[in-house]
Amino acid sequence: MTDLAAYQARINDRLAEALRIEAVPDKLREAMAYAVLGGGKRVRPCLVYLAAEAAGAPLECADATACAVEMIHAYSLVHDDLPSMDDDQLRRGQPTCHIQFDEATAILVGDALQARAFELLATDSQLTGDQRLAIIQRIARAAGPTGMVAGQVIDLASEQIEIPANTLIDMHHRKTGALITASVVCGGLCANADETVLNALSEYGYALGLAFQVQDDILDESGDTERLGKQAGADRHRRKSTFVSVYGLEAATEELERLRERAVTALAPLGDAASYLAGIADFVASRDH
Repeated sequence: MTDLAAYQARINDRLAEALRIEAVPDKLREAMAYAVLGGGKRVRPCLVYLAAEAAGAPLECADATACAVEMIHAYSLVHDDLPSMDDDQLRRGQPTCHIQFDEATAILVGDALQARAFELLATDSQLTGDQRLAIIQRIARAAGPTGMVAGQVIDLASEQIEIPANTLIDMHHRKTGALITASVVCGGLCANADETVLNALSEYGYALGLAFQVQDDILDESGDTERLGKQAGADRHRRKSTFVSVYGLEAATEELERLRERAVTALAPLGDAASYLAGIADFVASRDH
């Protein structure tokens, strides 16, 4: 398995720096730090770093982009946990943001993190204007009304009903996979990668994003709350369609392996430089939390 410790330590340091903003009210500052710095696997920023390295860029060129995708991911979790959305009380083994603080603060934390993410991208001195514009466009599309937000809308509309497999795949590609794919592709953009490499990274990200969600659904069904850091069985309790409920546990596990293989195969144009990215696919498919 790819050792992510160095990349995780780097992004944690950069996130802490990016959250040291002047003139922010103390409660908001504390809540933003709580939402971002309170743990997490840091898969998305690590993907930015690994893709940038695989395409030939130093990590300094990827710092702002890595911070931005993690802030957007953190904002989405804060909003997903709200009572009007998934109504969760536990995240990463700790009370969710609206429980630790209050609902209004949690909403504003999400707003602030999204705005801060795009500020970091727009002011990144390591990249050219063309690079910044391409990355901003890619992340905005992944996070916006045709990407992550659309996926959440479909998810909310699908509670209490059974949905077909193609709708399930579309929903999770938007809700989870779009930002994962953008993280990988934007790592390539940090390195000015050519179209062949960017297309390979996009295909890898698509398969990886779906694999991540399939494993999430498997863990929700078979994991335990303490290990997961969130309530196990929550999807079944809310009667949500998942890869396990639609495919069955055995078939979902087989689909997970197909997606892992698809992700690794997509990396062929990058050769040995993509070995760490292949390791991420193995990690995503075998993780237990």
